[in-house]
Amino acid sequence: MAGTINVAFIGNPNCGKTTLFNAYTGANLKVANWPGVTVEKKEGHATYQGQDFRLIDLPGIYSLTSYTMEETVSRECILSDDVDIIVDVVDASCLERNLYLTLQLIELGKPVVLALNMMDIVEERGMEIDLHRLPEMLGIPAIPVSARKKTGLSILLHAVAHHKDHASQSPFIHHHHKEHSSHRHDHHQEYAMVYRDDIEDKIDQVMEQIRSRYPDIPNKRWHAIKYLEGDKNVNEKYPLDLSGILDRDYEKEIINEKYDFIEEIIAEVLVNKSKNAARTDHIDRYLTGKWLGLPIFLAIMALVFFLTFTVGDFLKGYFEIGLDAFSSLVSSGLAGVHTSPMLTSLIVDGIISGVGGILTFLPNIFILFLALAILEDSGYMSRVAFVMDDIMSGLGLSGRAFIPLLLGFGCSVPAIMASRALEHRKDRLKTILITPFMSCSARLPIYVLFSSMFFGENAMLVCYSMYLLGIVVAIVCAFLISRFDGSRAEHALLIELPEYKSPNARTIAIYVWEKIKDYLTKAGTVIFIASVIMWVLLNFGPAGYVTDISASFGAWIGKAIVPVFRPLGLGYWQIVVALIAGIAAKEVVVSSCSVLFGIQNITTSHGMTAMAGTLGAMGFGAVNAYALMVFCLLYIPCTATIATIRRETESRRLTACFVCFQFLVAWVVSFAVYHIGLLL
Repeated sequence: MAGTINVAFIGNPNCGKTTLFNAYTGANLKVANWPGVTVEKKEGHATYQGQDFRLIDLPGIYSLTSYTMEETVSRECILSDDVDIIVDVVDASCLERNLYLTLQLIELGKPVVLALNMMDIVEERGMEIDLHRLPEMLGIPAIPVSARKKTGLSILLHAVAHHKDHASQSPFIHHHHKEHSSHRHDHHQEYAMVYRDDIEDKIDQVMEQIRSRYPDIPNKRWHAIKYLEGDKNVNEKYPLDLSGILDRDYEKEIINEKYDFIEEIIAEVLVNKSKNAARTDHIDRYLTGKWLGLPIFLAIMALVFFLTFTVGDFLKGYFEIGLDAFSSLVSSGLAGVHTSPMLTSLIVDGIISGVGGILTFLPNIFILFLALAILEDSGYMSRVAFVMDDIMSGLGLSGRAFIPLLLGFGCSVPAIMASRALEHRKDRLKTILITPFMSCSARLPIYVLFSSMFFGENAMLVCYSMYLLGIVVAIVCAFLISRFDGSRAEHALLIELPEYKSPNARTIAIYVWEKIKDYLTKAGTVIFIASVIMWVLLNFGPAGYVTDISASFGAWIGKAIVPVFRPLGLGYWQIVVALIAGIAAKEVVVSSCSVLFGIQNITTSHGMTAMAGTLGAMGFGAVNAYALMVFCLLYIPCTATIATIRRETESRRLTACFVCFQFLVAWVVSFAVYHIGLLL
């Protein structure tokens, strides 16, 4: 075979599209941004029986309506000459949800191959898909695959190679339960998706106008449908006066017709679905109920943090024992080879104490991500967006904006990137602004350390309050901004809730490992460098190497800024320097405190006792500790998050404004918390 076949992979979010794409491309992958936008573009290459394939991984979307950046990019790419054939990856276990995009893709007039992914889950649920009837009704090949198990991959590429020159397949075999069409054309022989007669008449009339005005437009039927839907992009690119043909916007009717056809397809090709759907509906009666939905969500999150502390702290104790032993061993070894005190201090007090102190929180981080992965894979997280829709609507946002906020519990960087799924730039900017207020995993070591030192048995409740406070502050800020700019949610949340499923152990393991790997990578790079820099700042001053850190450069910087933090109960130069270091990565606050206060292995029980005693002697108590945690929750995000905000907003000025706003909010809330705490 000669030439390269350009293949676009497209599908709904979480359909396994990227997993399938990676199964083909392996390490042969190129990642960049699409020209002019911040949406990620992935390309790779594969070979099958001597044929070369150029694979393009498009953003996960629900439709081609072009509201969001992802939808716009996907549509423009598919319509371009860069794509020869489309592989529509669908989650076969949620076939009904995925077929709406499939029907839109078929209407584009380009060759489409349907990849029925996650067939293993279909079998686990006791369902079956009629793989003969489905192609008859859609007119395209339907290939069962499992991206995770890497089955069906060669068959899919075989179908792509042989179907690339066929935009449709006929004859279509429909068994419509409707009255016989009186339309002058038997469109059921030509198209998979056929609308009722009056809409088909309008489509034919518009197509005649297109032939007359724009004879070179490919796929005139798809463009005609877009005129009926009032598609802004098509109207701007190919203006037509259709006032004598179109009396209204037909978008909702066209959507309803598509879903009617989808119901017909599901009824004919999917077996044993009703039992699973009934179970899902019964569970949703409680989990998404008007009165129980939100309390249940808060209770689930409380359970997550209970496990994070109880199980995490139990395992953390063994890490602390290991860190103590390793630190003592290194210290003895360095003393045995007569290492200079300065180098010993750098290795033991700077690197081991800083990086090692962060690593002891690994069990807590592991439990948190494990719980979040289980909730995500079970299908619960999409319900949370639905439950929060009413609240978010009152803030001028849709419930979909809550999804980036939820992701913020893990890391602010992917959470801010997830705001791309919002339709309007104003919504995206508002979501980007408030997302860093969500308590990411990097802040957890700070909460665990200070709550354990000052709040004893109530440490878990104090930690949980940080997560709730982050949500409250984000909601209040969004509310005030929406009242200031007068914005309202323009589109109600439209989201298909997948059926509940048993979490897949392999999927969860991959998710948790990726997060743990990121944490370890950060400990080995950012935190390592920050610990070394902090040691240098605290052990060198204008006079050179110093043994008294109060004469160091770090002390000089901290003392200069202390007046800004004194009203918050944080008027200690060591705390100020730790907060500045935390801008590199929030975990660095803990490692910096270890170096600043000269306490080795600060996360161990004796280390925390020594730290609490030192702080207590300085007048730093429980109220100060709570104000510090609040400030760490809300103040300037880490450098990686700032860089992401800059990339997503495409504006240095906006990024600077966002950072200043977050610092101001942190200062005001911490000030209020500290002084209310003193009164109480």
